[in-house]
Amino acid sequence: MSLKRAQELPDAGIITEAGNAVDFKTGDWRTYVPQFHEENCIHCMFCWIYCPDSAIDVDTSGDKPQMKGILLDHCKGCGICATECPPAAKGKAALVMVREEK
Repeated sequence: MSLKRAQELPDAGIITEAGNAVDFKTGDWRTYVPQFHEENCIHCMFCWIYCPDSAIDVDTSGDKPQMKGILLDHCKGCGICATECPPAAKGKAALVMVREEK
């Protein structure tokens, strides 16, 4: 993929090709990142439902989908996944936001 000049971009952010979001890595400007604690995950998939960036890595090979982690190439650090993550039986959520150290 080569970079386009401003004059070559479509007006108003029009999507010219469906399903191309996977081609763009948009997660490199965040300040906070969700940290996944697998031992606390109940695999409710709320994080996947609410994530605006499709940054939740899910294993669909079994009977039920299983949360595997975060795809940091696409995560913008908005924190919606951590906000929607319910505490497990231990009272701790599987996703918590932490400051990203680069």
